Amino acid sequence: MSPDLLASCTTDATGRDVVLSGFFSSTRIFPHHHPDPEHLARAEETLARLGITHLADRAVAEMSSGEAKRTLIARALVHHPQTLLFDEPGNALDIGAQIQLRETMRELARSGLGILLVTHHVSEIIPEIERVILLREGRILTDGPKLSVLTEENLANLFGVAVRLGQSDGYFHLY
Repeated sequence: MSPDLLASCTTDATGRDVVLSGFFSSTRIFPHHHPDPEHLARAEETLARLGITHLADRAVAEMSSGEAKRTLIARALVHHPQTLLFDEPGNALDIGAQIQLRETMRELARSGLGILLVTHHVSEIIPEIERVILLREGRILTDGPKLSVLTEENLANLFGVAVRLGQSDGYFHLY
């Protein structure tokens, strides 16, 4: 869900166009693209899976950042991947959209999809993530089970400041 991809989609392209564009390795449907019935069916199925069928005919330029990001997730899901990479997914999202995105990631993880999350915010780590790798300056600082890795000592070492760590409903929070 790179900002560049999102920016290139903010034309008159609709949510459906963005999802279908994944079949053509493009950012939208161009006149020379001809989605076949299977593509159309998979796009509709994926929009429904994410609960965003109401965005199918809406222009991306008229969507909120959260809606546009969910449309880009649908674009990736039409290929039935085994794993999705989320790179700083909460950037540019308001609190409501962040919570909705986390719930979407949780649903995907519970369905058996692997989730690889890159983040600076421990509060984005969904409960279903079992393994955490802390990186500093491109090197592995700590790697292992989430409960062993997410400690005040490890996080203070990572960020270079004293932190307090709390946990609630399977989520971690820094103070």
